[in-house]
Amino acid sequence: MGFAYIFATIIFTVYGQLILKWKIDKYGSLPEEWMDKMAFIFRLLLDPLILSGFLSAFVASLFWMAAMTKFNISFAYPFMSLSFVLVFLLSVFLFGEPVTSQKVIGLSLIVLGIIVTSQST
Repeated sequence: MGFAYIFATIIFTVYGQLILKWKIDKYGSLPEEWMDKMAFIFRLLLDPLILSGFLSAFVASLFWMAAMTKFNISFAYPFMSLSFVLVFLLSVFLFGEPVTSQKVIGLSLIVLGIIVTSQST
């Protein structure tokens, strides 16, 4: 069950990041003026999907607390790096973000690191 908690933490984290990116892109760039920035942020905070991203982060934290009851943090935390991999892959498909050799190499190193750290006891 412990790995399900880690997996749920990752899924809720990734959802939150992607939904925030998607909705914020719809609103456009942050204005230059301070008061306009505050109004912009306030509008963002009233968006139900953006609020769902914040809620998702909270739910991810709850699952992470549950995972901490099952694993040492030095074992569990490297798995959180999978969120980088999932956000990258989904951002390519959902937002058309570029795939570069540097990104692929970096993500490969992350996955290799997860494999190596999960082998130690």
